[in-house]
Amino acid sequence: MDELPIVAHGAWPSPITAALLVEGAAGVSEVRADGTDVWWNEQRPTEDGRTQLVRWTAGVRHDLFPPWDPDDPSAAWNARTAVLEYGGGAWAVRDRVVVFANWADQRLYRVDPGADPVPITPEPSTPRGLRWSEPVWLDDGWLVLVRESHEPEVVAAHGEATNEVVVLPVDGRAVDDPTLVRVLGAGADFVHTPAVSRDGSTVAWIRWDHPRMPWDGTELVVARVERDGDGAPTGAADAVVVAGGAEESIVQPGFLADGSLVFCSDRTGWWAPQRWTAAGGVTPCLADEPAVEIGGPLWVGGLRWWTELAGGRLAVVARSDGADGLALLEPDGTLVEVPTPFTEIAQVVADPADPEGTGVLVVAASPVAEGAPYRIGIEPASGPGVEPVAELVALRPPVDRGIAFDLLSRPRHVTFPTAGGRVAHGLFYPPTNPDARAADGARPPLLVMIHGGPTSAARHRLDLAKQFWTSRGFAVVDVDYGGSVGYGRPFRRLLDGAWGVVDVEDAVAAARHLAEEGLVDPDRLAIRGGSAGGYTTLAALCFHDVFAAGASHYGVADLSALAADTHKFESRYLDGLVGPWPEDRPTYEERSPVRHTDGFDRPLIVLQGSEDEVVPPNQAEMIVAALAAKGVPHAYLLFEGEQHGFRQAANIVRALEAELWFYGRVFGFTPADPIDPVAGAVGL
Repeated sequence: MDELPIVAHGAWPSPITAALLVEGAAGVSEVRADGTDVWWNEQRPTEDGRTQLVRWTAGVRHDLFPPWDPDDPSAAWNARTAVLEYGGGAWAVRDRVVVFANWADQRLYRVDPGADPVPITPEPSTPRGLRWSEPVWLDDGWLVLVRESHEPEVVAAHGEATNEVVVLPVDGRAVDDPTLVRVLGAGADFVHTPAVSRDGSTVAWIRWDHPRMPWDGTELVVARVERDGDGAPTGAADAVVVAGGAEESIVQPGFLADGSLVFCSDRTGWWAPQRWTAAGGVTPCLADEPAVEIGGPLWVGGLRWWTELAGGRLAVVARSDGADGLALLEPDGTLVEVPTPFTEIAQVVADPADPEGTGVLVVAASPVAEGAPYRIGIEPASGPGVEPVAELVALRPPVDRGIAFDLLSRPRHVTFPTAGGRVAHGLFYPPTNPDARAADGARPPLLVMIHGGPTSAARHRLDLAKQFWTSRGFAVVDVDYGGSVGYGRPFRRLLDGAWGVVDVEDAVAAARHLAEEGLVDPDRLAIRGGSAGGYTTLAALCFHDVFAAGASHYGVADLSALAADTHKFESRYLDGLVGPWPEDRPTYEERSPVRHTDGFDRPLIVLQGSEDEVVPPNQAEMIVAALAAKGVPHAYLLFEGEQHGFRQAANIVRALEAELWFYGRVFGFTPADPIDPVAGAVGL
């Protein structure tokens, strides 16, 4: 065999092109069972990022909405809610009747089998003024769900949008009679995740108030449903807080068949299932306290970390060392791992079609498989020392992009020392390409990836956006800095009052650690991130000299501007991450990169959506203006019509290719891909 030609790191030819990332791509985030049918959502970049709903019946998949018409995109149904701006939990299904929030107008629609969608919520007085999420059936005729009102009179009275738990009739009568939308829970700044008992007599939900975020502290409320003489719900009575508080985060309440209420709480330091009954109060479901996380941050709705199975078992998603696993929580409180190839499980729900009552439906991924819906039949352990057996069925075949497995870089979890005697974590991906090699002794450039949030985590799954880099000769580390989830509440709270400090220290430490280990080139270290990760990117470049370049995707440049100009959900987030606003204005200014432009002397590319409500475009424009004034090499791309995070295929492709072009200019290599230069780039 001929020896491979020597090619500089970064210039390796790769079949994993930017265009390949979106060809046939369809991000799945939620899965639901409806008898023997399985439903899931697909966010499709090639359809302007719209969300289609898919039904799987006896091995055949059916799209709920008509095919995408590129000539009339505004007419397309799109199952996506804007509640809390991040959405999630936009749809539900029962007996093949689907209800969903439509992105364009934010109204809730019902779709009967074979019929077109019809609205079932009142038309707001202002476009998208009423938003809906987390629908769940109370009984055959009524839904319980969250209503978020942006109506002008509501905002005028409260100073911001309001969030309430409400009931409304499924048949659409509320369209003409808004009084049929009846409030069950109100008064708190936020409500989330309503749950209904099997007999429809009781509801539960979580709530919290400013300045807390849901991962700081929430309260679990249980109430009795009041009904009129005809059985129609009229409100809720006897509401009582049964768990939670300022220092306890509760997620995913749900009623079991026996009437008890299960929820995940971090009262022990790790999110874990707890059980509540009126007679016995709260008791832990786990017999001991393993260092695993069963639960997570409520950035979006529709999340499911546990589900009830037959025999008193729960199936749970347990996270440790940067990876998810499937496990059975036995009636005696023991946690038994279910071996699967998955390292990320985004959903778990019971499969009612499983004859043994132990099957589940998941949205899952592995280092060599993108996220997809699966049906898993679980055979519980037959005795001590015997592992459960899982039989997997992929409900949506993986998209065949012609990528050989030996082209894929497999990550390994790394733990490394950082400032103050702490440790941080990450997923390290070495450069991998069987058809290319660098010169002997040459070390690759490193991309330090910073996840958003910042209360979030590195994603442990096949991500072609990472493989795009590793297959071209880059090393990648996805950092779980202090403040990330999956390592317990104390690690998560390391970022309290320390955003822009701890996260930056850990990003710097990750790069230095890998350089000292001889795995990467210490002179070609780059940092990139989106949203909160973009802020860490800018702060690392501004306040440290470790990185040679950076890429900010819709990142925060001015903390003061963000505190004064963002949406309700995150309007007080910075109180915990930085300090109360405006009392701690000096701290905000001290940590805002745009206030310290003298610190910028390394090249930067900035990418931004024009309709971003979370990090408005003026944040990007402030940092670009500062770079231009100082003469720092930079490039700026503004994508029209994009919100927070790019969804349109053409923009996803252009952003990735432009970033590769940028690194080529900075690190002195010519990409193998033909890429148009970034118009207006300065000094590159």
